[in-house]
Amino acid sequence: MSATTLTPQATPSRRGAELLLLVLGGVVFMGAYAAVGLSMYGELPANLSTYGAFLGVLLLGAHLVVRRFAPYADPVLLPAVGMLNGLGLALIHRLDLADVDRTEQARGALPSGDALAQLTWMTVGVVLFALVLILVRDHRVLQRYTYTAMVIGIGLLLLPLVPGLGVEIRGARIWIRAIGFSFQPGELAKLVLMVFFAGYLVVKRDVLALASRRFLGIDLPRGRDLGPLIVVFGASLAILVFEKDLGTSVLFFGSFVMLLYVATQRRSWLILGALLVLVGGYAAYQSFGHVQIRVNTWLHPFDYENSGYQLQQAMFGLAAGGILGTGLGQGRPDLVPVAKSDFIVAALGEELGLTGLMAVLLLYGIVVERGLRTAIASRDAFGKLLAAGLSFILAIQVFVVVGGVTRLIPLTGLTTPFLSYGGSSLVVNWAIIALLLRMSDAARRPAPPPSRNTPTATQVVTPS
Repeated sequence: MSATTLTPQATPSRRGAELLLLVLGGVVFMGAYAAVGLSMYGELPANLSTYGAFLGVLLLGAHLVVRRFAPYADPVLLPAVGMLNGLGLALIHRLDLADVDRTEQARGALPSGDALAQLTWMTVGVVLFALVLILVRDHRVLQRYTYTAMVIGIGLLLLPLVPGLGVEIRGARIWIRAIGFSFQPGELAKLVLMVFFAGYLVVKRDVLALASRRFLGIDLPRGRDLGPLIVVFGASLAILVFEKDLGTSVLFFGSFVMLLYVATQRRSWLILGALLVLVGGYAAYQSFGHVQIRVNTWLHPFDYENSGYQLQQAMFGLAAGGILGTGLGQGRPDLVPVAKSDFIVAALGEELGLTGLMAVLLLYGIVVERGLRTAIASRDAFGKLLAAGLSFILAIQVFVVVGGVTRLIPLTGLTTPFLSYGGSSLVVNWAIIALLLRMSDAARRPAPPPSRNTPTATQVVTPS
């Protein structure tokens, strides 16, 4: 074997593809922004070039950070989330314009209203994205902080319950407010707790994979090993009861059960998790009024004039959109309350139709698939579990949001990743993508060449 075949690839070949995909994504969300202006004003928005330049510099900076600090990382993740974020900005800007008179006041140098706030949060998210890639040079370092992450994660979940700090908005106590800013600590908790879950299961997976008996072809775990599942289930119920946050409860428990299955390869954990969800959901429905309202509204939205109004308007909008949609700026998504955050999928489905909605879901599928591919390619157990867990977070979040808007499941109150208005979720999701790129870089990076003193398979080492 020649020496050249043992030398790792000198330079990565995928960063050029990433840059090309970023340009393609830029064309898509700039086209969406231009379409909004043409539909509502009959001319291109005056701030189109400023908007495009700012986003272009922002995403180009993220690309350069990846090129410098994670050169072997997946080339699709950054362009995919950049396109989703850009499309979300265009939709939020379109909804902003529906809230003001269509006059020169709506045409500033930068997007106005919530779109400007979302652009600001996107900037913060990209800065955090860059900091994670620069500071976390080896994801395995995070495993040292397994139990520290547990303490921090639990503390973040409990913060909204602190008197004077936590505030209740739209019936859920998931916000904290201080010095004029509001933040959802649960968004950061999902990332921190995933570090704990991955670190814990790396150590305990062999024990948790042991089976006690076989029932109906399924290997059941030992009773003594059910502790972690029961504890996480109890914590999820506590979030549902005390914070009235169904979305975080589902996301928290669902991601743990799926990660438990990945770690142990035991279907029994999925079955037990599903049974606990059914039993806990029925008990919560019988015991708590806010859960009853959500379920009854889901089953019979037109029987509830107040609680069902949001879902009714979303259904009307999706029906009006049909296959191809009404066109950006030509529908009435502003009739749906909270359309910028919880129901932005309904706004997208009305104006881009089923075709546009399926394209966006496909884009989310690509993001999750690349994350799971990173998990499969990872060379260490902690990286496998962490990459899988972060991918599950995004997948579950999209499923429960789209499922709620389309009446597949009850509404949960989560936001659509990268698409919806909301600073807490957006910033944390950019950090999640940074960690996935860091682990992807480690998985794709060629192994170092063997030392000159290391004997090859064809060499014979003769004892002296």
